[in-house]
Amino acid sequence: MPAAKTAAVEGEVYLFTGPENGDKNDAADNLKAASEKKNGAVDFYRYYAGETRVMDVISQLENVSLFSSALFIVLKNAELIKGKDDIALIASYIKNSQGSPNILILESDENSVEKSLESLFTPSRKKIFWEMFDSQKPQWVMRYFQKNGLQIEMDAVEQILDMVENNTEALKAECSRFFYCFEKGHKVSTEDVDKMLSHNREENAFTLFAAMSDPTASPKERLELSVAILQKIRLSRDSSGTALLAGLAYCFRQLRSYQALHAGQDTPSEAQLRAAGFSSKTKRTQYAGASRIWSTGSAASILSLIASVDMDIRSGGQAMEDTKLTMLLYSIIIKGGLYPAKYE
Repeated sequence: MPAAKTAAVEGEVYLFTGPENGDKNDAADNLKAASEKKNGAVDFYRYYAGETRVMDVISQLENVSLFSSALFIVLKNAELIKGKDDIALIASYIKNSQGSPNILILESDENSVEKSLESLFTPSRKKIFWEMFDSQKPQWVMRYFQKNGLQIEMDAVEQILDMVENNTEALKAECSRFFYCFEKGHKVSTEDVDKMLSHNREENAFTLFAAMSDPTASPKERLELSVAILQKIRLSRDSSGTALLAGLAYCFRQLRSYQALHAGQDTPSEAQLRAAGFSSKTKRTQYAGASRIWSTGSAASILSLIASVDMDIRSGGQAMEDTKLTMLLYSIIIKGGLYPAKYE
């Protein structure tokens, strides 16, 4: 009786897409831990498409390392990989990587990449990491605090979600601060959140939007503060222009939702506001102020402008990224979303 054929083992090449960076990082960490358990020492590298050539990454994977038993490489911004030669290199490596101890993960914050690239991966080797629904985020924060021995008031949960980028990577980073400062069993209040986050938080798209949309400040004051926050963001370790633009786009989509709720004669109900993501008084006050600065038409124009700048950055690389982001702030704050031909 002839021996049964053994199915070919897939090479360790993965495609991770989507905006939920926390779960995405956890999945990569699990693969890395499994590789270390199997192979011992593993050399880790992180590269960015657009800055590092695909051929250099593949060459590194194909060459035998004298100092470690395996390589673990994450290539971020995979949505920028569009060239036929680059995709052919990846296809060839996937085909010939069976049995290799090395692992390659292509990552993107977008939901999809070039179709010809995505088609190289079987269902078991690709995954989209979707962002949590707004209705799931409060429960996630409460469970995370409870798992680490703290209780938290619902108003404090809403305050955290107003102040922190709503993916689990950012939430874990900010919430973990509380675990070092309070004894187990402590119930976190809004005052605790204000002390821990307001004075220690890192700048992000949401703090930038708060500065841009402060109705008590003049346009010049808002621009000056916003540019200063942008510079802090750009100096941070994991600065990403596309991620910042995605955060700003989310804020202005929320602004349009708030304006739509208040467009009619009837005041929106508490249930309608909560369903649209406006649970806390802080967030409602912020978007009410933003509505006094930008009309519905301005918000639509700003979203189009953000999308245009995002495309420019993705296609043109990072050389002019800081300039384009600064020009975007000028256009939004001073010109109400119009892209001026001349800067004052």
